Amino acid sequence: FHPKYRLQNHIFPPQIMNISSDITVNEGSSVTLLCLAIGRPEPTVTWRHLSVKEGQGFVSEDEYLEISDIKRDQSGEYECSALNDVAAPDVRKVKITVNYPPYISKAKNTGVSVGQKGILSCEASAVPMAEFQWFKEDTRLATGLDGVRIENKGRISTLTFFNVSEKDYGNYTCVATNKLGNTNASITLYGPGAVIDGVNSASRALACLWLSGTLFAHFFIKF
Repeated sequence: FHPKYRLQNHIFPPQIMNISSDITVNEGSSVTLLCLAIGRPEPTVTWRHLSVKEGQGFVSEDEYLEISDIKRDQSGEYECSALNDVAAPDVRKVKITVNYPPYISKAKNTGVSVGQKGILSCEASAVPMAEFQWFKEDTRLATGLDGVRIENKGRISTLTFFNVSEKDYGNYTCVATNKLGNTNASITLYGPGAVIDGVNSASRALACLWLSGTLFAHFFIKF
């Protein structure tokens, strides 16, 4: 055989032979991913985190990818690529799911008049997804009791009052729970004239009007 032909016979494209399976871990754990590839010349193996912005996802140039004290923002897909310039790289993916306890990212006090519809909303991030409960003082609330409805959709839970009465005003507690823990937030349903955070709600409305008038006057004088 021609020497060149024999040399070409010893060149073959990269192939990933063994790669870690998808994995679920708790936040703070250590994770090791493995990606074994063959090829001639010997392929270069790189790991890249796909769940971050383009160009920022490079994490390792090695068969092993080690992550210690893993954080929730390190969850997502990791791509192993084996390249030796003989052909297109061989590419495989592994998904890491990072469990973490709930934290409430949004809980806002709501003002509504008697006889109107009122909605309290509570938003929580968690993996696995949080389960929600609502309380007024020590009493757990349920749909259909005292004219309220509780709806849980993904990260958001809402407590709806269809016809607000004086007895509905007060502090409510939203509790978000998963297998790693729980957290809660206090949310207030208040009426006209109520004092929230030391400010009368009617005064707050007047202050907003005054501020709007001041800004308008300033704009008018300036121009």
